[in-house]
Amino acid sequence: MSGIFITGTDTGVGKTVVAAAIAAALVARGVSVGVMKPVESGCRRVGDLLVAVDAELLLEASRCGDPIELVNPYPLELPLAPALAAEAAGVTIDLDRIRRCYSELAARHDIVLVEGAGGLLTPLTSAHTMRDVAIILDLPVLIVARNALGTINHTALTVAAATATCRLLGVMLNHPTPAVDVSAASNAEALTRWGGALLLGTLPYAERLDPESLARLGAMLPLDMLLGGSTFHFVDSPNDRSPVES
Repeated sequence: MSGIFITGTDTGVGKTVVAAAIAAALVARGVSVGVMKPVESGCRRVGDLLVAVDAELLLEASRCGDPIELVNPYPLELPLAPALAAEAAGVTIDLDRIRRCYSELAARHDIVLVEGAGGLLTPLTSAHTMRDVAIILDLPVLIVARNALGTINHTALTVAAATATCRLLGVMLNHPTPAVDVSAASNAEALTRWGGALLLGTLPYAERLDPESLARLGAMLPLDMLLGGSTFHFVDSPNDRSPVES
């Protein structure tokens, strides 16, 4: 498989940490990993430059050394949906440019991990959402969900949006903060019943984000399944679902 598109049920669910953990774990296996954050809003301004913090973390985890212009062709300053941040900055986001950057990265590496911004239906341009990036790059989707109250509904909605037009690898449940609520104990079981897709696992809160710590976190993931690229959806009744490979 040439790549994976990593999205979330919302912003702040830990997409970047999960993507970085996968990258670091694959690098530890000897895989050449490329990374991409096509659009990042909320970038930190340092003088005349915009620093894409998420893209920089992905670069560090992957140890790939690719130019930031390929990894993050669209850094945006305002912490808004990409379409709004781009409009405010007078920037036109071009999906063909994103595709060209991805193609160059794919030619350099065994696999490219592409992280979206926000959720799957987050506006990217006046006519496109982040889902269109997964579509134009023809990548299977991995959904990252927050292990907190509300995740069942958010996950089911994201799964429905993904399976309408994309191939779905499954859902990864993540702790983006050390705080937990009472739902954390039951969310994994609940998502296997009502989430609508294969639950690939649950990750703990990442206390450290150095490549070695991220590699240990990523080793908890079903990397062989992700590399194999099998996609799953659920059929039958909500309380009696069986994963079907597609």
